[in-house]
Amino acid sequence: MSERANEPPSPRPDAGPLPTHRPRRLRRTPALRRLVAETRLGVDDLVAPLFVREGIDEPRPVASLPGVVQHTRESLRKEVAELADLGVPAVIVFGVPAAKDAEGTGAWHPDGIVQLALADLHGDFGGDVAVMADLCLDEYTDHGHCGVLGPDGAVDNDATLERYARVAVAQAGAGADVVAPSGMMDGQVAAIRAALDGAGHHRTAILAYAAKYASALYGPFRDAVDVTIGGGGDRRGYQQDPANAREALVEVRLDAAEGADAVMVKPALAYLDVLAAVRAAVDVPVAAYHVSGEYAMVHAAAERGWIDGDAVMAEHVLAIKRAGADMILTYAAKHLARRGPDWVGSLSTARRPEYGGRRELAEEQLGDEPHA
Repeated sequence: MSERANEPPSPRPDAGPLPTHRPRRLRRTPALRRLVAETRLGVDDLVAPLFVREGIDEPRPVASLPGVVQHTRESLRKEVAELADLGVPAVIVFGVPAAKDAEGTGAWHPDGIVQLALADLHGDFGGDVAVMADLCLDEYTDHGHCGVLGPDGAVDNDATLERYARVAVAQAGAGADVVAPSGMMDGQVAAIRAALDGAGHHRTAILAYAAKYASALYGPFRDAVDVTIGGGGDRRGYQQDPANAREALVEVRLDAAEGADAVMVKPALAYLDVLAAVRAAVDVPVAAYHVSGEYAMVHAAAERGWIDGDAVMAEHVLAIKRAGADMILTYAAKHLARRGPDWVGSLSTARRPEYGGRRELAEEQLGDEPHA
């Protein structure tokens, strides 16, 4: 035995007293981490945005939104059936019409693409899936704005409200459980609630896009709905300024007072501070939209092998829930639901990165197959 082995242990360097409080104790194992998790996230929190296009024979992939397609009426029915089987409780439907005009009349026409699709889904699923309808005019106007234009070329707020009322009644009559006005017109919730009640649709709920920002993150969505704003214009005259947070509280309180059954913050990730403030300010359910640009950026980075796309997507959605969302609209709904009840487990356990920089592997992990 060496002399060194008989030496007494060296004294511990004086680094001050040992810590009394050790938060790491409750992070030690996956079971402990699950036990003390402050935020619970699951498939019941998800709403799947879906696009249905008039005049096509098969689904058309949206290049800038991997895994997302413009559906036919029949493929939409199949997609919603698959989502229902996975436990996703709700979908929101956006229409892509074959023809557009200055007033967006296709938005309320009885044979408009969304009305026909809503009737299909109502007949197929009844109350088993909550069917929401986006309520706006931009998909249907030839100028791409969310309302009708006045003589000065600006969106005429009050004239637009009358059109929104027509759209709401048409969507409710076709079977929408929830109408979701997204145009950010002043007084839109009150006008829609009055129109719905006047037409006997007392049970149809309103999810108001109450704090919708004029964001740079909507590009892939506009590809999906084939919308371009004429003359290179924008929507800063009615959507919110990204610099403002307190203004969002004014908007959501107005919408709640006008009769909104739930309110939404859009986008979600870049506005988590707003989402948390909205959750604290109102008692109605709060939705948040994980928008197309946020979703597409995860795919783009995962395809290059820069991130673990599954883990990042789950972390994004968890952050939205943690900030206060009761429901989350996300294009990842189907993929996340497919992963089963433990799809957030990767956030609390060590994982081997699954993206080797190969596009085909990223597509497999993030579900780049058409939703048909």
